[in-house]
Amino acid sequence: MNLVFWADKVAEELKKRKLPLEWVDDMKTPSGRIHVGSLRGVVVHDLVYKALKQAGANAKYTWVFDNHDPMDGLPVYLPKEKFEKYLGTPLFQVPSPEPGFKNYAEYYALEFKDVFNAIGAYPEIIWASDLYMSGKMNDGIRTCLEKAEIIRGIYEELYKKPLAKDWYPFQVYCENCGKVSTTRVYDWDGEQVSYRCKVDVVDWTKGCGHEGEASPFSSKDRMAGKLPWKIEWAVKWKAIGITVEGAGKDHMSRGGSHDLASLVCKRVIDYPVPYPIAYEFFLVGGKKMSSSKGLGSGAADMLSILPPQLLRFLMVKTKLNLAINFDPVGNTIPDLFDDYQEYAKAYEEKSDEDKARIFELSQIDKVKLPSTVRFSTLTQWVQMPNMQEQIKKESLPAGRQGLSEWVRYARIWVERFAPESEKFGIADKTPEEALLLSNEQKQFLKKLAGELNKNWNAEDLQKQLFEWAKNLGLLSKDAFAAIYTSLLGKNHGPKAGWLILSLDKEFVRERFREVSNSSTNKQESRISNLESGLTKFQQPEIFSIAKEVKEKYPSISIGIAVIKDVTIQEKNEGLEREKESLLKNLEGLTTEKLGEYAEIQSYRKLYKEIGVDWHSRRPSPEALLRRIALKKRVYSINTCVDAYNLVVMKHRVSVGAFDLDKIQFPTVLRFAKEGEEILLLGDTKPTKYTSDELAYFDQKGGYNIDFNYRDAQRTAVQLATKNLYINVDGVFDISPQQVEESLREATEIITKYCGGTVEEFGIVTAA
Repeated sequence: MNLVFWADKVAEELKKRKLPLEWVDDMKTPSGRIHVGSLRGVVVHDLVYKALKQAGANAKYTWVFDNHDPMDGLPVYLPKEKFEKYLGTPLFQVPSPEPGFKNYAEYYALEFKDVFNAIGAYPEIIWASDLYMSGKMNDGIRTCLEKAEIIRGIYEELYKKPLAKDWYPFQVYCENCGKVSTTRVYDWDGEQVSYRCKVDVVDWTKGCGHEGEASPFSSKDRMAGKLPWKIEWAVKWKAIGITVEGAGKDHMSRGGSHDLASLVCKRVIDYPVPYPIAYEFFLVGGKKMSSSKGLGSGAADMLSILPPQLLRFLMVKTKLNLAINFDPVGNTIPDLFDDYQEYAKAYEEKSDEDKARIFELSQIDKVKLPSTVRFSTLTQWVQMPNMQEQIKKESLPAGRQGLSEWVRYARIWVERFAPESEKFGIADKTPEEALLLSNEQKQFLKKLAGELNKNWNAEDLQKQLFEWAKNLGLLSKDAFAAIYTSLLGKNHGPKAGWLILSLDKEFVRERFREVSNSSTNKQESRISNLESGLTKFQQPEIFSIAKEVKEKYPSISIGIAVIKDVTIQEKNEGLEREKESLLKNLEGLTTEKLGEYAEIQSYRKLYKEIGVDWHSRRPSPEALLRRIALKKRVYSINTCVDAYNLVVMKHRVSVGAFDLDKIQFPTVLRFAKEGEEILLLGDTKPTKYTSDELAYFDQKGGYNIDFNYRDAQRTAVQLATKNLYINVDGVFDISPQQVEESLREATEIITKYCGGTVEEFGIVTAA
């Protein structure tokens, strides 16, 4: 083989060492949702491993999850009140955010494992806590403690900053509070270390002040502590037997963590430094990602917008020394699909060895050629009705990936990332612009309407459209603009032949005849004004207000909406800009001004009447705006919650969203009954309602408390939520019109950033 791909060259170089086993490894701390940037390391090491195997070398590939590292930051998507107390505690001793997992680390690690398995990487998993408790790290720990002076010298050499003479390279798990971030070892007698759990050693958690002595050696029944990670990196290399491990350029730069680990190998533990592979970052929108800060895109989320082969291909085709700056907005995704098909063609035709090899290494388990239909064409087809047969037809070629496998990715791109110019929908009514077409364009449409009774195929009809335009002396661009304007309300669109035949022929014929028969000079507007008044919602099988609530609070009005097929993300750059703009407009807000708003006063009045102290349980609009007034950070949850919170802060009217699939209809706004309870989002124990509290209930129980204070865990909107149930709450001086305006804006901004279709919408009043 002519070695053109970098991993094949590395494999040949490694073979020359003639080691009995080339052990490829990488590591990651599951401190939160692991982001797509970490997948680059997975793929880089997987490529080396596979190249070694194909070159005939004995190779092994492992992945270490550093589940023993402390929780040193709280991800923005976790409730502070539940997890803040675990800061400084080893991740494998922090409870899982979701049931069914042993601990916090396992929950996020296994989520990431599912992703890298999906893209064709299957390393053997090693848990760092198991590595320590197996005793394999103990020899290295002893050596590092005995040679602490040498390690202190390495730090001083690299960073030009001397360490204290009583500094030792080990952190004990405090025997009193269990934290590891706060402990400092200051002595070592050959068997035990002396340590202090310092109260103020870090600014994000407090130590307990305990002092003690402990063995630094872990056993199957006891986790003693850990080495500082740069030193630990080297010791793990030796304990496991790793011979190949790379890292991102930040670790591999001069004076970086890899340099320190390498010097520990050479001067302290006497172990050959594993073969290093440096690679550039994977960026989203130009920003390096951080698990704890919630920046970028989650690795699991990426598989919702790209097929596994395409996600792997993106990393395989990019040279190691080039950053991947992936921005899904615009034409990035269609261009990636085009590249994938180009490389597949090179593989099939053996026309370009480098591209062919990249395509081969991008496959999941076995080579599968893609459809030859361009992704951009598919994005047009999924917007047309009745195109299932066409898609099915293109999915038939044997040995190729069915086009139908790409359909959902095409829909997601259209809904979330496509420029407006690439989106279209069939106009329900004849667009007013179509009535203003020229007489020549109308004659063209009249001709076309008369020919639609024939049994056309799309390609033949497309060719004939050019001919008819030519015969009528009409420029082809004007002819096609007439079609698009009449059907879509815009002057451009997909291939007209396919668009026309995807629709009911009688519908198209009548639309074209209506336009062609209209008078250019005497137009009547076909845009009807919305009737004044409320959009009433009268479906008690979905929602109603209890009789006793209506009688006591006749001013209450509730907005109801159902949005289906949403795709929720952690963040969206456009939404972040909208948040920044609103926050700028609210810079002068004070708590005094906040209390003067009629909407805030209305909620406070209701709370007082139902026996709730609004100082301790603040209505949601007040809680959000109060944080701004106090110059505190506004919570970032996900694109759904963040979107409707903008509406809440703008109108000071409460909006709530719930997972529709977790709701059991009908729902009702009623007073709670004595003994009823609710497990609130972020809590571990249920909260009991009082009999006067006003809340929403479904057939399973309450899904919020105190009208709009807090929601239940059971119905919380998560990244996996696909369908939404929306409530907007008004009472006293918050009019039904304000409720409807807030509901309308909430549904608009949610669908703007989460996609989906509004299937139900309206207002329920007590009157």
